[in-house]
Amino acid sequence: MFPHFRTRKNKSLKKAYERGILMATQDRVYNFSAGPSMLPLEVLQRAGSEITNYGGSGMSVMEMSHRSKAFQKIFDDTQAKFRALLNIPENYKILFLQGGASTQFSMLPLNMIGKTGKADYVVTGNFSNIAYKEAKKYGEINLAASSADRNHVYIPAQEQLKLSSDASYFHYCANNTIYGTEWQYVPETGNVPLCCDMSSNIMSRPVDVSKYGIIYAGAQKNLAPSGLTIAIVREDLAGFELPYTPLMMSYKTMIEKDSMYNTPPCWCIYILGLVCDWLVDLGGVTEMEKVKANKAKMLYETLDASRLFIAPAEVGSRSDMNVVFRTQSEELDDKFVKEATAAGFTTLKGHRNVGGMRASIYNAMPTEGVEKLCDFIRSFDKNN
Repeated sequence: MFPHFRTRKNKSLKKAYERGILMATQDRVYNFSAGPSMLPLEVLQRAGSEITNYGGSGMSVMEMSHRSKAFQKIFDDTQAKFRALLNIPENYKILFLQGGASTQFSMLPLNMIGKTGKADYVVTGNFSNIAYKEAKKYGEINLAASSADRNHVYIPAQEQLKLSSDASYFHYCANNTIYGTEWQYVPETGNVPLCCDMSSNIMSRPVDVSKYGIIYAGAQKNLAPSGLTIAIVREDLAGFELPYTPLMMSYKTMIEKDSMYNTPPCWCIYILGLVCDWLVDLGGVTEMEKVKANKAKMLYETLDASRLFIAPAEVGSRSDMNVVFRTQSEELDDKFVKEATAAGFTTLKGHRNVGGMRASIYNAMPTEGVEKLCDFIRSFDKNN
């Protein structure tokens, strides 16, 4: 396995991360982008030191054959570390795919809907709505619940879910980046396999993978650069794809070839391995959950205490990853974004669907970055 950062004399990494020291020493901005998002500086520095000569090979990981022994070791080690961090049972396969989570909107129904021709979907935001519309191409889709009636400011409760007993699977998106809401419970669906898009909150808290049939996630929020998509597939669910399923979109094919039917996203897999090492040295996913909860609590309390700002997502449904907020004026919103950018807080402009601002505080955002943003919000509130 890759040597952990602690073996490189970074024993105070956790403390440095929380205080933002690693950021400050490199004159880097606080990047609140919803994705691609910031990566841990320690990971970027490590990758930079190895970019022209990985492990004495005389070449970059970007130049290696994906069939080489050197890359196979990177691949195997990264899979093992990822499995350990999420405590993934052995009867689940980890796939390193391409095409983003959006490709999974098609791949999932192509592989899963054939059992009964039916599936349940919950729409709680933009991406879950796209997934719902895409799935309708392949079968009969029941809209089990939707939060569109109130512009997606809440997550439906368990008792609001209209479940189908004959559904092939149930699909939802765990965190909604545009509207700033997050499921704070795991839906109960009986014998119907639970399938979830965890692109924007994976690795931010422990997950009982055994409750799911399939979990998928684009990597560019919490895990790695854009270009890598991870699918965690319960092995007994593979092999039932629709007859016209493209070869490269078959879970069974990808499991049989261990994600290497063709060239996988090698560099992104390598970075994922470094991010896994970084997480281990911070104390793992359980420790990360404490840190992210503290960051989110701090930011929401600052917004709720202000005179100018409103955080529209309902308490109990608020996202710990994407904090959406606004003033009562588009002019003030624009002024806030402009002044925040000048102060070193970038990519805070909200999505065009909702306007206002959005602070994405994924795993790599240090606590100090949120503390400083809170100070800026309080100052702006006072001055305006």
